[in-house]
Amino acid sequence: MLIAIDHGNSAIKTVHYNFVAGLSRHSVRPPMADEVLEYDGSYWTLSGQRQAYQRDKTRDESYFILTLFAIAKEMVHAGGLSSTAKIDLAVGLPPEHYGILRDKFRQYFKREETIQFIYNEKSVTIMIRDVFVYPQAYAAIAPRKGQLNHHLRVFLIDIGGYTTDVLLLRSGKPDMLFCRSLEKGVIDMNNNIIRLIGVRHDMLIEEEHINAVLCGRETILPEEVKNTIRQSAEQYAKGILDKLRELQVDLRSNPAVFIGGGSALFRPYLEKSPLVAQATFVESPNANAIGYQAMAEAQLSMRAG
Repeated sequence: MLIAIDHGNSAIKTVHYNFVAGLSRHSVRPPMADEVLEYDGSYWTLSGQRQAYQRDKTRDESYFILTLFAIAKEMVHAGGLSSTAKIDLAVGLPPEHYGILRDKFRQYFKREETIQFIYNEKSVTIMIRDVFVYPQAYAAIAPRKGQLNHHLRVFLIDIGGYTTDVLLLRSGKPDMLFCRSLEKGVIDMNNNIIRLIGVRHDMLIEEEHINAVLCGRETILPEEVKNTIRQSAEQYAKGILDKLRELQVDLRSNPAVFIGGGSALFRPYLEKSPLVAQATFVESPNANAIGYQAMAEAQLSMRAG
């Protein structure tokens, strides 16, 4: 069974699921939890409190356990948990870290022994046969890459929770020597806005309030607070574009494809910015996982053929 997983800093995305990259560990089974995974002598539940930012996600077992949750969810979606299964994983890394961390990331998931865990009281034993590692951003546009081949240069810009990652395509092919990464993302922006609203309006808000305002959903927030949120988001988007120009990413002379949930939030400001000449948006938060799946299926098909 092939399972594709996008290990984001703020969320884990598979082809069919999207959940916060947060874990809680328990010494006994929590009685009220809807979803419990037992692994290596501990009980684990998903948490709304995401993990701290990790450039290298292999430094502890957190992302491996989050991966077990993702595998279990996809197995259930495919028809139910099997007591035993052979799994091929398709995963990805930011383009700038791809060359450095690819082998380490692959080995992190490719355990030599079988893996045993219990998901919602059902025992599962899996063997991870192979791990395919792809560059993020490029994976997100892989299913539609043919539409970009006629451009000499296209910048792929993935605005995530903690980072903004850039990859250059030359005639549709990734230039892995031109990768850029900024430590600017939606979580940093949200933290700035929450502080600003507290100082300027003496009000405590959460990330959900900010997302609701930027997505045009109804809230009971005063109009002046909503205006502060919109203005701050616009300024943050401009800050990202200014930083990209400093890194030789000029979107006035090259088309851009913006990827990910962060790009969706910033879309109104990016589309009207004089610093962006032509923009396309891939807004699905699952786009990278869908791309990993497509590329791994192609590789497995070539092997079989």
